[in-house]
Amino acid sequence: MFDCGMHMGYNDERRFPDFSYISKTKQFTKVIDCVIITHFHLDHCGALPYFTEMCGYDGPIYMTLPTKAICPILLEDYRKIMVERKGESNFFTPQMIKDCMKKVIPVGLHQTVKVDEELSIKAYYAGHVLGAAMFYAKVGDESVVYTGDYNMTPDRHLGSAWIDQIKPDLLITETTYATTIRDSKRGRERDFLKRVHECVEKGGKVLIPVFALGRVQELCILIDSYWEQMNLSVPIYFSAGLAEKANFYYKLFINWTNQKIKQTFVQRNMFDFKHIKPFQSHLVDAPGPMVLFATPGMLHAGASLEVFKKWAPSELNMVIIPGYCVVGTVGNKLLSNTSGPQMVEIDKKTTLEVKCKVHNLSFSAHADAKGIMQLIKMSSPKNVLLVHGEREKMGFLSQKIIKDFSIPCYYPANGTTVNFNTQKPIPIDISTKLLKRQLVEYSESQEQKLLKQSQNLISEGQETEEELFNFNQSKKLNSPVVSIPMQGIMIQRENHHLKLLDFDEASKELLLKEINLDYNLNLEIINNTVNNNNLSIEYLQKELQKQLPIGFMITRNSQDQTILSIKSIQIQLNTANNILKLQWSHKDDNLSKILIQCLKSLSIVDVK
Repeated sequence: MFDCGMHMGYNDERRFPDFSYISKTKQFTKVIDCVIITHFHLDHCGALPYFTEMCGYDGPIYMTLPTKAICPILLEDYRKIMVERKGESNFFTPQMIKDCMKKVIPVGLHQTVKVDEELSIKAYYAGHVLGAAMFYAKVGDESVVYTGDYNMTPDRHLGSAWIDQIKPDLLITETTYATTIRDSKRGRERDFLKRVHECVEKGGKVLIPVFALGRVQELCILIDSYWEQMNLSVPIYFSAGLAEKANFYYKLFINWTNQKIKQTFVQRNMFDFKHIKPFQSHLVDAPGPMVLFATPGMLHAGASLEVFKKWAPSELNMVIIPGYCVVGTVGNKLLSNTSGPQMVEIDKKTTLEVKCKVHNLSFSAHADAKGIMQLIKMSSPKNVLLVHGEREKMGFLSQKIIKDFSIPCYYPANGTTVNFNTQKPIPIDISTKLLKRQLVEYSESQEQKLLKQSQNLISEGQETEEELFNFNQSKKLNSPVVSIPMQGIMIQRENHHLKLLDFDEASKELLLKEINLDYNLNLEIINNTVNNNNLSIEYLQKELQKQLPIGFMITRNSQDQTILSIKSIQIQLNTANNILKLQWSHKDDNLSKILIQCLKSLSIVDVK
């Protein structure tokens, strides 16, 4: 099972997944071999303690080390909001979170983990947030890549997502920004700083709803360096005690950040902010300008929603929403009308008049449409399945994927089963003897091909012999062998692999006695005069060599000059009796057919 998240827009039973789709009898451990969590955001891990401790799943859980460290902090923060502030019952407890995390097995980047005899998994760097990973899962010859959330653009503290060209049977990708191609990151940063600066200059307060880990570190680095550069003294705050914990984990897992932060870490830790202080609840009513980063990011609960209720009625103030907001959250309702004052329903009992300015500046660390296409190209999947997005936008992106990559693409509704075909590779062992013989034959045919090209160029007077030598050498160096046709006998015994063998090897393997068949064919010469000259063995050799496929050499018999030889085939010219005699072995039956066609095309024999 990939990820185990919750829905931010619901406060009833719909907030957690409907696990009955997996097992009606709730025998989850029997049905699922393992659970894989891609990163610590609650829409990917928020239901995990509920699934393990309340629904009874008892199998292994895999995630990266940073995700394992940070997950319980966010889960506990979410639990406090739901239970202690909102009075929810039937919710997981702090002990349940601890018990759940004991089942977690950490996975390193590019480490292949054998879950059982059949299933193996491997993590790839996803960007997005600290510790986020895409997972490649393989069972037998079939494989799937699940991206979770990822970002194909490097930013101020994380690198870009990367994966091998592993050609999975299925790629399951998030599509949060399925139809968006984001503008310049530098331009967005400039716009963000300009709006914040203008608001605080006029004495206003700026609320920036964020999640405690992820985009907020990016924005804190940005605003902290700007305050330093502009020598500003307006206070910047970060709500909740998560800021200090987050900073600790960013220091601890510095190797998950980008190259610049790793290189400058010894001199100065980018996460030690000079101008950002912890927020105290009494400061919400303090006079004068300020900037506040408050959790959570979609204004659906917690400190950010409480502060918003107090600051929203003033025209001086501003709310900047830097990421995506799920339908049903206050953040999403605000973004539906950012042009002026509006009435927003906070909950069933509360409606608020919003006079403050509202801006949506996307600093989301999700891949945009261009990034999704880039990942598909990078991994070369055989099928694509779109999740984590809006239906209409997924439909548009699906058509683009089908058109650009000519591969099937699906975007099913929740609870739908999707079936798709996979090609099962059949391994065949090739004998060394056969392989060597075919390589020699292929090499000889290539030599003959080059020789023929050279002869044609010389006869046309285009090249000197020295130029031809250089031409041939460059051809040899710049012509990698992509494929070689293999001709042998394929056999299979009992449950062993198929084997492709040389003829002699196959006979011995199957204890068969080889029978040689020799064929004789007399062809009547109907045109004994060619170009006003009598038909000669020299003319026949020259013309047949032109028409035969490259790689077959015609030689003259040293004992009898009236006989030509091509492999085991012999052609004897008897002008006295007006007969052209062919002899060949069954091994060269195909070549004999080609040769007879060549003789027919020369119009010198009667072939019926």
